Amino acid sequence: MKHWLSVLCLLVAASLVMTACAPAATPAPAAPAAPAAPAATAVPAATAVPPTAAPTNTPEPTAVPATPTAAAPTPVAVVPAEALSQKGHLLICSDLPYPPQEFFDDNGDPTGLDIEIGTEIGSRLGLKVQIVNSVFDTIIAAVSSGKCDIIISAQNITADRQKQVSMIPYFKAGQSFVVTKGNPNKISTALDLCGQPVAAESGTTEVDHLNGTGDYKKDGGLPAACIKAGKKAPSTVVTQKDSDALQQLQANKVVAYFTDSPVAGYYTVQHPDQFEVAGDVVDAVAEGISIPCGVADCTKAPLSPLGQSVQTALKSMITDGAYGKILDKWKLANGAVTLP
Repeated sequence: MKHWLSVLCLLVAASLVMTACAPAATPAPAAPAAPAAPAATAVPAATAVPPTAAPTNTPEPTAVPATPTAAAPTPVAVVPAEALSQKGHLLICSDLPYPPQEFFDDNGDPTGLDIEIGTEIGSRLGLKVQIVNSVFDTIIAAVSSGKCDIIISAQNITADRQKQVSMIPYFKAGQSFVVTKGNPNKISTALDLCGQPVAAESGTTEVDHLNGTGDYKKDGGLPAACIKAGKKAPSTVVTQKDSDALQQLQANKVVAYFTDSPVAGYYTVQHPDQFEVAGDVVDAVAEGISIPCGVADCTKAPLSPLGQSVQTALKSMITDGAYGKILDKWKLANGAVTLP
């Protein structure tokens, strides 16, 4: 779901369910139905299965079927059967809700930018798609253990993640701080968050930035910037789901909710009477489709046969315009990438 400097904005909204990781809060607004799609390449059926367990204390999954659609076209690449967790299926780990990239529609079916891109990739590989709803903090462990075949879940491409999985760029986004309408705490720059409680989802680069960990360990992230300015470090409220972090803001338990810019924009556009984005979008970085590489360090490892097939399918989508149509549908055309 993440780097930053200033602050970000763009598109977001979804059903918000509090977990044991975060204090109880008033239920957040339900995500509206997805916008109507323009004419585009047919998208096949997708089935959602629940959060994959990884390490301990991960919620058990519950299957959520999706509405069947058109038949798959002739495959652009053949995936070796041994490369898949289930014969004839492409299992995609994704952390729902994280609108507009992945969330449930009014019928309880998975939808969003990432879901449509993943489903189209599966269709072009002649595979039926299942969406495996996963906890972001353990999503790499899930794909590495065979709970799913690939990850499409707004994962920023970072050095740490590239050691664990191969990552194919498919989108780019920045990050933003969401505040309550009217910006009562007058948040305009990152330093305005010093000494203040800020919510973000576990396992994200937003949390790393707020805590000075992960890719921000070298420069110390926001805590180091605050201390240099003679202020206290921010107090990070870490939640299991991104929707829980938004609920922390809605319940006035934090002064801001830190998330990817498409997500921030979606919530503020859908609920302009409740939320707004403070400051500017910063640190636009590429997000990647993650695939196991089969070795201890994936940094320089070649793409696996499955990874090569996924990349071929994505390239074909970019070439024939299907990729652009999906981005246009979700009003995220400014996040488009090109592949060599």
